[in-house]
Amino acid sequence: MAKPSTDTWDKEFSPWNDPDEKPLIRFKNVTKKFGDFVAIDDLTLDIYTREFFALLGPSGCGKTTMMRMLAGFESVTEGTIELAGQNIADVPPNQRAVNMMFQSYALFPHLSIYDNIAFGLKRDKLPKDKIDARVAEMLKLVRLEKFARRKPHQISGGQRQRVALARSLAKGPKLLLLDEPLGALDKKLRQDTQFELMDIQETTGTTFVIVTHDQEEAMTVASRVAVMDEGRIIQVATPGGIYEGPNSVYVADFIGDVNIITGTAKAAGESKYYVDWGVNQAPILATSERPFSDGQECHLAIRPEKISITKEKPEEAENAVQGKVLDIAYLGNLSTYHVELPGGQIIKAQTANTRRLSRRNITWEDPVWIRWNATAGVLLAE
Repeated sequence: MAKPSTDTWDKEFSPWNDPDEKPLIRFKNVTKKFGDFVAIDDLTLDIYTREFFALLGPSGCGKTTMMRMLAGFESVTEGTIELAGQNIADVPPNQRAVNMMFQSYALFPHLSIYDNIAFGLKRDKLPKDKIDARVAEMLKLVRLEKFARRKPHQISGGQRQRVALARSLAKGPKLLLLDEPLGALDKKLRQDTQFELMDIQETTGTTFVIVTHDQEEAMTVASRVAVMDEGRIIQVATPGGIYEGPNSVYVADFIGDVNIITGTAKAAGESKYYVDWGVNQAPILATSERPFSDGQECHLAIRPEKISITKEKPEEAENAVQGKVLDIAYLGNLSTYHVELPGGQIIKAQTANTRRLSRRNITWEDPVWIRWNATAGVLLAE
């Protein structure tokens, strides 16, 4: 079993670790079928008040179906979904304390920014002074006070995204659902907007559930991430927990860059194992809190940044393997070396470019040594 994560969310905000904390949202054995196709398969999950929760997975994994069931656009085939302790199966979408923000923003082009934000409040027949006060509060929250009288086509994509967010929050929902909300923005703007979303979520205290296939986005904004595949949740943990302690090869491979070395385990002391992995290769030493039996197939997942690369053979190393540089990816702040081992396996090692690059010390076709500590990887059974 992976050790608990020690990233900042765990220290500052972790209601999921408190047995007395009641979840805001509770999926209980939820199954959703479309004919014979099972979109959600016996899913159980708790989400807590003030969480920024991310549903992450490839297209078709069921994350949007989960969100649509929360919003009331899809019915549950089996099981129950509770919001603040109430079964919401029979509550129509417009009567749930839930709002949804779509990727397309769905703003009314003929209405001003003010009227777009005020739309739901006017439908609820609130007094004009209360509408004015609430819209002003929302405009201030998303820093668009100067744009109240403009139409959506007169502002940028990032600003339209903030208008859609303000409109979604105007009625003070308990829960805001965000379906790929930043997908239409370019990368730089998307990164900036991620931090704006986090600030707004923290300021309002609203629970956010975001659907995304962008792992970097999920890791940036979320208090916890649920990695999904084929209608099932494979792992739920904080971003640090998911990255450093994946529970399967699928999660390790889906989140970030990773090397997977497959072999068989053999006990090497308390919580230590040798991994026999290649013909004429010395066994790899790894640590694991999870027990493995001798001869059991295992998979060692090691992140490229945990592997160092040198031309000289390391004098002292728990794990050291010689290979040849096959390829180099220069990414500005990082360089990733693709090292081919004698058996043909490719291992990626990453170095930080802390100095300006005048001449590469290691280049293509160079014989090199890669090394890593026994604690650098995660030993997985599947």
